[in-house]
Amino acid sequence: MVDESQSRPQEQGPSDGADAEPPAPRFILYLDGVEYQSELFRLAQWTHHVLLPVYGREVTSSAPWCSRWWEHQEAVAQLHGLWLAWAELTGPYAETTGPASWHRDFLGPVLGALRDPSGPFAGCKPGSHRSKVVPPVEPLVPPPAA
Repeated sequence: MVDESQSRPQEQGPSDGADAEPPAPRFILYLDGVEYQSELFRLAQWTHHVLLPVYGREVTSSAPWCSRWWEHQEAVAQLHGLWLAWAELTGPYAETTGPASWHRDFLGPVLGALRDPSGPFAGCKPGSHRSKVVPPVEPLVPPPAA
């Protein structure tokens, strides 16, 4: 059984009118410092204790995974979005079709992108992490002042 307090971001439910609803969770790429680290830790708890034990398949050259996934910003962003969708679609206020929608619309596409041989873990092997090389970018000249 999953401990919902560790596995889900802040969920929203009906308000009793006395208290305002808590703000929706913010996407992790908008956070920094302690706020980012706290959210990353909570994401890691869900990833390590819910996602991977249930949906983590064997690591192969055609389906790579990095044991230091949190060092890949694309993986952090993708997994955080997956976690937020999980909370919305499987939480106590979700409709009964929520889990099926989560599997169809979110889980498959995200894991497919992350575990693609040319995805963010392409250079990683079990026990070996390789940082991604950022593609070169030409400078953009700002438009002339109006």
